[in-house]
Amino acid sequence: MRIDEALAQSARLEKLSDSARLDLELLLCHLLEKPRSYLFTWPDRTLTPQQQEAFMALLARREKGEPVAHILGYRDFWTLQLEVTPDTLIPRPDTETLVELALAKLDNGDYRVADLGTGTGAIALALASERPAWQLTGCDRVAAAVALAERNRQRLGISNAGFCQSNWFDALEGEFDLLVSNPPYIDPQDPHLAQGDVRFEPLSALVADNAGMADIQLIAEQARHYLKPGGWLMFEHGYDQGEASRRVLAQCGYSEISTEQDLGSRDRVTLGRWPAAPGTGVENDVE
Repeated sequence: MRIDEALAQSARLEKLSDSARLDLELLLCHLLEKPRSYLFTWPDRTLTPQQQEAFMALLARREKGEPVAHILGYRDFWTLQLEVTPDTLIPRPDTETLVELALAKLDNGDYRVADLGTGTGAIALALASERPAWQLTGCDRVAAAVALAERNRQRLGISNAGFCQSNWFDALEGEFDLLVSNPPYIDPQDPHLAQGDVRFEPLSALVADNAGMADIQLIAEQARHYLKPGGWLMFEHGYDQGEASRRVLAQCGYSEISTEQDLGSRDRVTLGRWPAAPGTGVENDVE
């Protein structure tokens, strides 16, 4: 089997994946230990019998729906390569919108930032890599996720981030200049939960009660006790949850509320500043 013939096997994945060709390119690059440019430069190169056997085994795993990131054991996010396991969500490109917005809000000063529900540590480590003067804390209630994030931190050599086990704010102390989160936000009744890669990811990291808004509501309410005056809260949510997210922040007394879109022009991140502007009547409304 030649490289171009191997890539032609992507037809077997087209009903499963909307990135079938890319899936096979990534698997083949991993197998050959070559960059993607190699595949296009040497399409007529013939795989050895051992390589072909290994490739077909990888293809069979993908055909069963196993995510490419789980097969490879890693996922690229921002400028980082992160180890991934079935214990956490697989970092997705849409979440880079949250990273970009966070970097735009604060310069490289002495700021405290927390990433709630850190998973692989993707958001915290991306921010820490770009802002060496920031002190990042990533927390997750799942011990295996905390251990995974710490392994990623150590392998990447990032010294201004740390991780702890915490159910949202329970183990956090002090005040923060910025709080970020990619919380569970999918409605438990969403039919997409039975489709695609999410079938292999932990349900607890995906779904939330109240049509997916329960954790967003909790974070918005509790964050008020942990933000410095003028501090920012920003979180990822579903494409159809922008209006509901803005309403939650307004009801909690935040100001400068907005929803920003991802590269696909879909509502993706909502943010607000604490406290509300003086004179609004809600700036001290903290329970």
